[in-house]
Amino acid sequence: MTEWEGEAILVVDDDDAFRHVLCAAFARRRITPLSAATCDEALALIRSERPRFAVLDLRLHGNENGLALVQAFKAIQNNMRIVILTGYASIPTAVQAIKLGADYYLAKPVRVDSILQSFHGTCLDARQDDMAGCDQPTSLAKLEWEHIQKVLAEYDGNISATARALNMHRRTLQRKLTRYAPRK
Repeated sequence: MTEWEGEAILVVDDDDAFRHVLCAAFARRRITPLSAATCDEALALIRSERPRFAVLDLRLHGNENGLALVQAFKAIQNNMRIVILTGYASIPTAVQAIKLGADYYLAKPVRVDSILQSFHGTCLDARQDDMAGCDQPTSLAKLEWEHIQKVLAEYDGNISATARALNMHRRTLQRKLTRYAPRK
């Protein structure tokens, strides 16, 4: 018997194929997958099934947002462990997710083992796994660095314009740029 056997994990994602694959992967590990494509479906499942774990997609169909579910889930099941998955990782959403009560924030694509490890506050280390493309959780420093580089490119390397766009003092931006890029 594994530590996860008999546990239930609620998977909330509007991508039917991704949700199905993730649920099947959990089922192979003897974890009961609960599947929802919308906020209403997710709330109904959490009220009826009371899972201790949830995996939420950040962006759902229409105006629905996985972050809106974090506080609602915690209000219903205060000890619930929540991992946010997104294909649109950014510093502001990572910070917001954690402030709202999410336990982890992972960028897609992601391996199931990394999701399970993140429920315990850890993630598999690429050095411990020979699989290529380990999906280490994106650190806030790396997300910030990538965002700065993206905005800098949008403004053709203009530091002053980039600083204004980031609502950051120019000297602060210059200090951040003189540091080496984060490794992870």
